[in-house]
Amino acid sequence: MRGRVQIFEVGPRDGLQNEPRDLPLKDKVWFISSLARSGLKDIEFGAFVRPDRVPQMANSDQLFEKLSPLALQKTQARYWGLIFNEKGYLRSQSVGVRNLCFSTAASESFAQRNMGMSIGKSIQEFSRLIHRARLEIGKKGKVRVYVSTAFGCPFEGKISVKKAMKVIEKLSHLPIDQVSIGDTIGVGTPKDVALLLAPAIQCLGLERLAVHFHDTRGTALANALRAIDLGVRVVDSSAGGLGGCPFAPGAGGNLATEDLVYMLEGMGMKTGIDLDLLCKTSLTLAQKMKRPITSRYLKAFMSQCA
Repeated sequence: MRGRVQIFEVGPRDGLQNEPRDLPLKDKVWFISSLARSGLKDIEFGAFVRPDRVPQMANSDQLFEKLSPLALQKTQARYWGLIFNEKGYLRSQSVGVRNLCFSTAASESFAQRNMGMSIGKSIQEFSRLIHRARLEIGKKGKVRVYVSTAFGCPFEGKISVKKAMKVIEKLSHLPIDQVSIGDTIGVGTPKDVALLLAPAIQCLGLERLAVHFHDTRGTALANALRAIDLGVRVVDSSAGGLGGCPFAPGAGGNLATEDLVYMLEGMGMKTGIDLDLLCKTSLTLAQKMKRPITSRYLKAFMSQCA
């Protein structure tokens, strides 16, 4: 394998949203700035959602305002914010967020639990907002959409390729830069990945496709490798393996960014990430959060530093 893989860092949002401890605002600013300095170019910094539903994301407005524009220019990182509805969109625009994430699901049960609306309603809602964003933000911003529970749902069980593709096909007609196909509860295997990605690639094209794997059953890295083998060049991951989902019982942490970088660089693929700096950032965060380390590479790095 050759070439470059773009790593989309979801730790500050998808990672921290499931933590029992809330990270103070100043520490969030440090965390995201450190991730950018390590070479990560796409970072999902927060979510504009109801504070009573996801309290860890309550200060996303203040967080974006405090992320230094100068540091942003130096690192050339793009900061992304997740929104679900018009109220979230207006909040994001009031502080100048230009790169937007939206979310839907392949499972009706999960869509209702996570977004409080059906799959069809969620697509209808963010379709309107995406077209509005294209007019108001123009070419300065990017748009991506997550398709959660594309392989399995905590309430409905296994999700068929046909069911997931119905959602992906609807998204293919929208002015979206990227669709991230997610294994929210970490049930997928490399075989499942190949079965879904084959039609998804034909539908969307490789340039609009990303993957998002959780490591609940230890298959996230293998699944990412299978996706890359099929030509996918955008992979979501989370520093230190942070993650989970407050609306998906049993969902484990995300694919650890350190593990992904180590594998890719060892295979001769470029990521542009300073792995040592990334590890130091994740270790410091783990100490601040008083949480165990799940990243395999990070554990090895810590033992070498001891």
